[in-house]
Amino acid sequence: MLLSVVIPVYRGEKTIEKLVEKLQDELKKYDFEIILVNDGSPDNSEKVCLNLNEKYKNLQFISLRKNFGEFNAVICGLNYVGGKYAVIIDDDFQNPPSEIIKLLNTAQTGNYDVVYSYYADKKHHFFRNLGSWVVNRVTTWLIHKPSDLYLSSFKLINKEVISEIIKYKGPYPYIDALIFRNTNNVGKVQVEHNERMEGDSNYTIKKLVRLFIIIIFGYSTLPIRFIQGTGIFLIFLSLILTFLYLIKLIPDWQIPMFIFFGGIQLSALGIIGEYVGKLFLTQNETPQFVEKYNSTHAK
Repeated sequence: MLLSVVIPVYRGEKTIEKLVEKLQDELKKYDFEIILVNDGSPDNSEKVCLNLNEKYKNLQFISLRKNFGEFNAVICGLNYVGGKYAVIIDDDFQNPPSEIIKLLNTAQTGNYDVVYSYYADKKHHFFRNLGSWVVNRVTTWLIHKPSDLYLSSFKLINKEVISEIIKYKGPYPYIDALIFRNTNNVGKVQVEHNERMEGDSNYTIKKLVRLFIIIIFGYSTLPIRFIQGTGIFLIFLSLILTFLYLIKLIPDWQIPMFIFFGGIQLSALGIIGEYVGKLFLTQNETPQFVEKYNSTHAK
């Protein structure tokens, strides 16, 4: 099989059927499958997906027991990919299914492991555009992605990289960070971007804050190293103040001593935290997702 299309579904009852029908039409020349993952959607998405599962032989459907989050739903779907390539696409129809072919052609001609899409004219609302801009700046720093690469949710990943991504069993998967853990062979291609067909965006302040916490604390030891560095700085500052006290430029010897021991404590906490942080990243056994229903067609 050449291609798998993974779609996380949340509040998509009015769009997912149209999206699947369009995918069937646009990709009919290819050997492909569709994998729908219902992320505990509170609307009628599960029933719509079940009907689609009955209608199309090349469609798999997994329904999660609760809302685990978009990245968790995506990594769930990636576990069932059978194609040489997988494309991740949202259920809101803002990415035209026809643009999948651009991702596929770019991957094949450039021999890329991953291909990200980017937009000449984004149709997201202001808050999401602002959030995306901030996330892209932060991830350039933390996960060492190229500064000119836009981390779109609409992307293609080859099977070899997917096999490495799904080895991550932690509860807070961040797909883009997992990609850059495994490859730097990444391309990009410009695609069209449509207005949202139905409803409002699921992108909220709460989800943006949660994403920042996942990136910073789940895929970086930067906060711990910041505390450690602050402690070391305070130790050197206390030595300077001690010298100034000895030459009578400051009157109280307790000030440098207080700063010195405070620096020692912060440094010690930073060193201990370095180890605790790494253990946390590898040993946390909170589930990524729990399946309520799984229909894998053997048709």
